[in-house]
Amino acid sequence: QVQLAESGGGSVQPGASLRLSCAVSASNFGTLALGWFRRAPGREREFVAAVSWTGRSTFYADSVKGRFTISRDNSRDRLFLQMDSLKPDDTAVYYCAATSQATMTDGTVPYDYWGQGTQVIVSS
Repeated sequence: QVQLAESGGGSVQPGASLRLSCAVSASNFGTLALGWFRRAPGREREFVAAVSWTGRSTFYADSVKGRFTISRDNSRDRLFLQMDSLKPDDTAVYYCAATSQATMTDGTVPYDYWGQGTQVIVSS
């Protein structure tokens, strides 16, 4: 069984930074593809970023490319999302997700495990 728990959300002004963390409880962390998704008010959940098993490969949604950085620490079983230059459109609940069905996926290969989410609000 895989369990995920996000932290690090908050309320910030436009242009600020936040770092989200996801603690993963799994016996096979090193073979899990990991990703971040978000759901804004009134909108469907959307893909944000993904990282491969080793952490060497990453993939981003166009809306966050160049501003967000996904990373993982396989020695601590943690996933991170560094979010810089935040915009009001980044306001959403952010979820981390995991799957053992792919080396890296934007959700095309569905994620099997999800956290409860952490709220990010970007507003002046």
